Amino acid sequence: MTESTQHSEFETRPPLQPLLHDLVSCVAAPGLLLAAADGQVRPGGVSGWYVGDSRLLDTLEIAVDGSELDLVRSATIGAERQEFSYVARGLGDPLPDPTVRLDRFRTVSGDHVEERVVVASAAQEPVDVVVRLSAGTDLLAMPAVKGGTSGPRVPAHPAEGGLRWADGDLEAVLSAEPAPEVDAGRGVLAWRFRLERGDSREVVVTARTATEPQFPAGRPAVRSIAVEAPDIRLRRTAEQSLADLDGLALADDGDRFLAAGSPWYLTLFGRDSLWAARMLIPVDASLALSTLRVLARRQGTRDDPATEEQPGKILHEVRSARAAAAHSLPPVYYGTVDATPLFVCTLADAHVWGADPDQVRALLPAVRGCLTWQLAQSADTGWLRYVDHTGSGLANQGWKDSHDSVQFADGRLADPPIALCEVQAYAYDAAVRGAALLEAFGEEPVPGLVEWAADLRSRFTREFWVGSPSEGHVAIALDRDGRPVDSVTSNMGHLLGTGLLDGGATSRVASVLADGRLDSGFGLRTLASDSPRFSRLSYHGGTVWPHDTAIAIRGLAADGHLDEAASLARGLFVAAEAVDYRLPELYAGDAAADVPFPAAYPASCRPQAWSAAAPLAALVAITGLRVDVPAGTVTHPARTSTLLGAFSLRGLRVGAECLDVHVAADGEVRVELESGSALTVSDPGGR
Repeated sequence: MTESTQHSEFETRPPLQPLLHDLVSCVAAPGLLLAAADGQVRPGGVSGWYVGDSRLLDTLEIAVDGSELDLVRSATIGAERQEFSYVARGLGDPLPDPTVRLDRFRTVSGDHVEERVVVASAAQEPVDVVVRLSAGTDLLAMPAVKGGTSGPRVPAHPAEGGLRWADGDLEAVLSAEPAPEVDAGRGVLAWRFRLERGDSREVVVTARTATEPQFPAGRPAVRSIAVEAPDIRLRRTAEQSLADLDGLALADDGDRFLAAGSPWYLTLFGRDSLWAARMLIPVDASLALSTLRVLARRQGTRDDPATEEQPGKILHEVRSARAAAAHSLPPVYYGTVDATPLFVCTLADAHVWGADPDQVRALLPAVRGCLTWQLAQSADTGWLRYVDHTGSGLANQGWKDSHDSVQFADGRLADPPIALCEVQAYAYDAAVRGAALLEAFGEEPVPGLVEWAADLRSRFTREFWVGSPSEGHVAIALDRDGRPVDSVTSNMGHLLGTGLLDGGATSRVASVLADGRLDSGFGLRTLASDSPRFSRLSYHGGTVWPHDTAIAIRGLAADGHLDEAASLARGLFVAAEAVDYRLPELYAGDAAADVPFPAAYPASCRPQAWSAAAPLAALVAITGLRVDVPAGTVTHPARTSTLLGAFSLRGLRVGAECLDVHVAADGEVRVELESGSALTVSDPGGR
């Protein structure tokens, strides 16, 4: 191949998705600001200030005349605040020690961002300081930014106390106090100060928009709980997770839900919003109820091949019309196979944890629609399957939705329609518990549902199991011809706790999950490390996803495998230490035996709702708690695993009551309820 041919191939490649791992993120949904590690927002890549799915500023850069600004401090506080400190070594006294300092305090809210800049001098002589703020924008939609494209510059116009940019229905206005010098042509605001020794001056810059986001802020996201532990990683990860969940909260008609993640998915998703809310039910069941109401309002009512809507189906994602125009999917897209059964499972979990019965009852028509959809979609084979009928939607419609995520052990990709193993588990769980839910509220059953669930369970192990009962594993899926797609994946962890497998199969799955091919020491790899397509940085083919690991932890604990669950949980908290306790969407599937911390996945969202929920769900699971408020019972093991050390969870919610649970260093579990509680706490003994 000639050099000119190589250049030609590179030039014809599509744009690459911008990287995220080296950016700092402030999020207060629907607002978001992404900046370089030094706090500067420079054009190019994904940096910028966004509201909803639109970038309103892509430049917000502070400078001083006569000196570089060298970063000496950076801190993220909660989800929505950041602080940066710089020294201007070219100003002030000509000494090794810097004498002019600039501090920058950033706060993001739903519709604006504020930057407070304080410049101070400790120099012996007066110092003349010129502070400049450069600002600009391309007003691009988020899907276009994600696609690696760049748009034309939007010219700035003078505005009262600052600058203004507008294009159609999008507008960004930058104002400042004290009033700056304004150079609209260059997009620069400037201030001139003379600082005596010990003096400081403050500038406050505010960027606002009048553009209405599709979903407004929904804070507070969840009721707060306290995590106490000698291991600081448990405490700090839990604290950051709660802050990030608050930053991701949106609302629809007054109902809170969690946006899937920042920056790519700062909107309503079916699967992601459901799983995040479901994992947080012990913290705040009301979030699950409000999320379910938001999705029920958009539950499918008709057959529409263009959007993949079907009667009873729960959506995949919602985008603004402007973002959809830059996206290959419609504004409301239903291309997901698992959100519909997960809707039922989430309500069933909320019910046993004491969610308001009247609110549960109000959601039962939506549950009936979900269960009816399951029966209709599985009528031909008995399995819940998917295939993209549009030609432009998602080729894979489970949580591993990349094109190469469903593969045979030899690396071949499976052909659709595809029946994923975890989707059958969700559907079985939804059928059994959905039927019980309808019965508990005196509702008519869904005809044929119980029989369908029993038939699915009787066939599942026979058709999905690969190898011998004692040495085999669950296939990730069945392909269009009903052949088991036999690769070893993390998907089988989602089967645990659903009742789909018998005891022997459950124990074998627990052993496979604990195997070093899947358990990296930092969590669960998505694909076994001896697979031909395995890569530590493949999106669904070797990376670790905290939520995926947490789902396996929940299932392992529910089925009594507490040590295996705690081992995976410990890996998450070790990994969290490397990312300032803010778990990302995913990270590399490196082995803990090889490296102290895993590498970043460069385009990973952070914060991500189900990743933020994951450590909280893992801690609850390790306690072994089982709650059934309608039955009036709380049970727990006498002892649990000691792999996480001692910890306490204070302020869990069981109905209207608070519950505290303590795990001692020797694994002893102790539960405390409010005085006069109507619930009965029992220790069935043993583990």
